[in-house]
Amino acid sequence: MTKTASPLVGIIMGSRSDWPTLEHAAKVLDELSIPYEAEVVSAHRTPDRMFDYAATAESRGIRVIIAGAGGAAHLPGMVAAKTRIPVLGVPVQSHALHGVDSLLSIVQMPGGVPVATFAIGNSGAKNAALFAAAILALTDAHIAEALNTFRRSQTDIVLANPDPRA
Repeated sequence: MTKTASPLVGIIMGSRSDWPTLEHAAKVLDELSIPYEAEVVSAHRTPDRMFDYAATAESRGIRVIIAGAGGAAHLPGMVAAKTRIPVLGVPVQSHALHGVDSLLSIVQMPGGVPVATFAIGNSGAKNAALFAAAILALTDAHIAEALNTFRRSQTDIVLANPDPRA
């Protein structure tokens, strides 16, 4: 659903190499039929583009931003400083410190500039998308029903075969 006419969620990342992680968020949003856009917006290599993205997101209809970054992981915090839209930070697993550096960079935002921070890697991306859906579901009955269906499906899968030996 990338680049739809009216995306509600922006998925941004510091580099193309972050896509294999953030793709998990996109897949969840696709499953829930939530329109999104996905772009590389680097805090370090394209700071003007990052500021413009944050400044124009709300007027373009974006209601939640999922920002994934690795290493120094400045993207989520810098975007949060430039918009009032909720920013959901996803630490991307790095080679050197396995994403712990990214996690600490995102979660240690100063008071007054909030970034919701999720787990390192794929699970964090998936949960960020589900959290974005929960935010949107507060005012959108179709998204609320899609999220309820998703949750019921998870429950049904476990209940259908609760025996771990099977």
